[in-house]
Amino acid sequence: MTRRSSLFPFHLSAFAWNFGLSMTYVLLPLFALELGMSGLAIGSLVSLPILLQVVLGLLGGAYADRVGAKQISLAACLVATMAPLIFVASASFAGLLAGQFLMIVSRAIYWPAVWALTSELPGDLSRNTGVLIASSNAGQIAGMVIAGMVIAPFGFRAGFWIMAAAGLVAFVASMYMAGPSSRRLRAKPALWATYALLVRQRTIYFAIACACISALPYSLSASFYPILLVEQGFSSDATGWLMALRAAGSIVAGMLIARFVRRANHEMPPFASAVVSAACVGLMPLLAHPLWVGLFLLGIGVGSGVMNVYFQILISVTSTAEQRSSAMALGGVGWGVSNFATPIIVGALRDAWGIHTAFYLLGLALLLGSLALPLMQRWSLRGAGQLNHGPAR
Repeated sequence: MTRRSSLFPFHLSAFAWNFGLSMTYVLLPLFALELGMSGLAIGSLVSLPILLQVVLGLLGGAYADRVGAKQISLAACLVATMAPLIFVASASFAGLLAGQFLMIVSRAIYWPAVWALTSELPGDLSRNTGVLIASSNAGQIAGMVIAGMVIAPFGFRAGFWIMAAAGLVAFVASMYMAGPSSRRLRAKPALWATYALLVRQRTIYFAIACACISALPYSLSASFYPILLVEQGFSSDATGWLMALRAAGSIVAGMLIARFVRRANHEMPPFASAVVSAACVGLMPLLAHPLWVGLFLLGIGVGSGVMNVYFQILISVTSTAEQRSSAMALGGVGWGVSNFATPIIVGALRDAWGIHTAFYLLGLALLLGSLALPLMQRWSLRGAGQLNHGPAR
């Protein structure tokens, strides 16, 4: 992808796709809560399809290297248009789970393709990654706000129809993106051969850990952040606005802080982002005032946004163009781990001790994990001299 004219449809597609996805963060858990589902059932609704996401993500990454990342992103947008139609017709756990499975299919194949397309954009990799995060999170802000505003006057199903329209916009915009180069299309390694090479690299395991941490706010936004806010006394409208601050924090990270995340061997960006995320998760239940809740959500958005930029830079400088989508998909397994484990764990803890204690314990676990990151980073980068170079192109 080399033409500047391709940037607008690329970012419009990212905005629209994330708009639709983020509406599920508010609509799905609150709809399930209205239907009387338990915390474990809500957590399972979010988590169970993630098992499929991990496998499909690897397949999507491998096929993106073979047939082109643009084609895979088009398929993801088409599926994102179909999934809300299942939600519209559902009023049971089984129906919502079926729609969620379709959304997971879209998520699984979308991100490796889009991350790979971003690495091919002209210009500086840090800046391009930051702008992608900003446009994606701008879509998430709009989606969460609209979802919160729609529920009270129009109901959940109206929100699902808006999701379908957003998926259609993303599909049309993706059609106008410039496709991958012919060099990429001619390179067709055996489907799993690239993964056999990538799993021998230490850096891929550190990338998985970073992706897991960067995905935590998304995992909570899609499951128990809305429920925590509602149980703290916020309306669905206020919940949508407050959750939008998490995405706003990621925009700040993408547009302002990303330029400082330029080397894969810098220890401060991943460590600091993990500590900030842990503090914001663990402290948020302590204070129900909108100002403090907003600051904590903004903070975790900044922390996860920095980690997201770092994760993509690490993958980009340790993989070739021919294996980029596969490398992004393999690193993205960390997203699958977070999206699967976090809702199940928080749901079980909520049922046992309440949602406040669940967030306290999750924040503590994340803090302990962040303390191990510098050691893991040094181990993963040992002998990887190419990582001393920044991502500028």
